[in-house]
Amino acid sequence: MKKITTIAGIALATASVVALSGCGSSGGDTAANGAEKVVMWGSWSGEQIDQLEEQAAAFNESQDDYEVSYVAQELVEEKLLTALAGGEVPDVVLWDRYQTSLYAPKGALASIDDFVAEDSVDLDAFYAPALSEMEVDGELYGLPLLVDNRSLFYNQTQLDEAGIEPPTTWDELKTAAVALTEKNGGTLERAGFDMSDPGLFNQYLAQAGGSLLNEDETATAFNSPEGLEVLEFWQELLDEGVFQQGFGEGATPFAEGTMSMKYDGPWALSTLDQVDGLEYGVTPPVAGPNGDTGAYMGGFGLVIPEGAKNAEGAWEFMKWWTTQPENGVNFGKIAGWIPANIEAANDPYFTEDPHYAAFIETLEYADVRPSVEGFSDVEGKALVPALEQFMAGELTAQQALDQAQEQGDQILADARG
Repeated sequence: MKKITTIAGIALATASVVALSGCGSSGGDTAANGAEKVVMWGSWSGEQIDQLEEQAAAFNESQDDYEVSYVAQELVEEKLLTALAGGEVPDVVLWDRYQTSLYAPKGALASIDDFVAEDSVDLDAFYAPALSEMEVDGELYGLPLLVDNRSLFYNQTQLDEAGIEPPTTWDELKTAAVALTEKNGGTLERAGFDMSDPGLFNQYLAQAGGSLLNEDETATAFNSPEGLEVLEFWQELLDEGVFQQGFGEGATPFAEGTMSMKYDGPWALSTLDQVDGLEYGVTPPVAGPNGDTGAYMGGFGLVIPEGAKNAEGAWEFMKWWTTQPENGVNFGKIAGWIPANIEAANDPYFTEDPHYAAFIETLEYADVRPSVEGFSDVEGKALVPALEQFMAGELTAQQALDQAQEQGDQILADARG
């Protein structure tokens, strides 16, 4: 769920950003071969443009009615609102699913319920949490396309040298992290475990058996015994010296062998696989004190903007990519992303790969963040800043949770009006 504020922004951090100009023409035109043009927008850039163009080309070759082209956009959600005001929108958008609950009420997205009913699309074919992020007030605004989660990466060579098995619980994680940490005097030379991202609190909270919001999603619920247990566990790790704030900044410590374990997503695999001499493994997130599992799912979907000139063509492309498992698997081979289609995700290409397999296993129980209006600001403006102060030693665990609760509850109340 790397944090460019959202889990879905992570892949973009690894791609070079290209200069983008213009918004691209809208659909409704006809290509030289007589096919109707379908314009797709998205924020993917750099080498990811080639990946999307290869997938679009496969669709174009599969039929004669439509021709999809991809136009990269910075800040695609904001660009879409601008395009709506001007009456020139794309036909389909590669979409951060988490944004659906924010932009559907603004009238930016078209419901696809009629398309789904007409073609009898089996919505049970998708991971239910991913599908839920495309729904707002009982209407479906897109189909989930790609999924991810954070699973535990470990340096296989370093674990073998220490005689340690990959951890499966908080206690085992702590024991392994302490054993793998290396210091030279007071200088940390190898971190046993990465603790640089307080945004992963939600995952630990689930492992502790806690919740982010109360049952009716009107108030925060993380200021709880479970939330306190998470921060006390973090404090134990920090007291053991397995990580120091700022360690590895500006570098790639896991790839360089100066960090033994970290939580990361499937987007990291292609980079790590190119590192000479690095032997690593991936295992599902460790379980909490009472055996609870916990993980969060991020990723992308495909949506049709309100007013799209070629909604029919956009739908055919969406349906082709998301409901036919072989097309999802093929894109996994192109780009490394896991399909949101359950059958595709459980293809041997993923399940028989020792690195992907852990992510597929984790998807069986991974949840999605609350979609209630205001929650993204609860995380970004209240919870994470308080956790950063805790990690820096500026607030106690209880002070951090108290502060985040007070600010977070106010944000939710303001969002309700």
